Amino acid sequence: QVQLVESGGGSVQTGGSLRLSCAASRDTYSSYCWGWFRQTPGNEREGVAAISSGGHSTYYTDSVKGRFTISQDNADKTLYLSMNSLKPEDTGMYYCAAAPSPLCMTTIQILGVMKASDFNYWGQGTHVTVSS
Repeated sequence: QVQLVESGGGSVQTGGSLRLSCAASRDTYSSYCWGWFRQTPGNEREGVAAISSGGHSTYYTDSVKGRFTISQDNADKTLYLSMNSLKPEDTGMYYCAAAPSPLCMTTIQILGVMKASDFNYWGQGTHVTVSS
């Protein structure tokens, strides 16, 4: 069982920056595909960014390209999401997630979207508020 704990959320003004962290409990951290999703009330979880095991491939949804960067530190078993030039529409609950399939990044690249149903393990979420 993989346990994920997010941190780093908070309130910033438009144009500000935040870095989210996700600490994983399992020693086999490097065996999974990892992602960040966000959700606002009444809406489904939206895939924001994903990274393959080893960090060789990444994916970003169009609305965050050039502003967000996903990265990982395998030694510390931690996933990061650096968010710059934040906009009010980035407001939401951000979740870290892990997918057990080694094909998860290939699937994302073929479909052009991250599917929450492909990710089996989830953190509790950390909230980001961007005010105008």
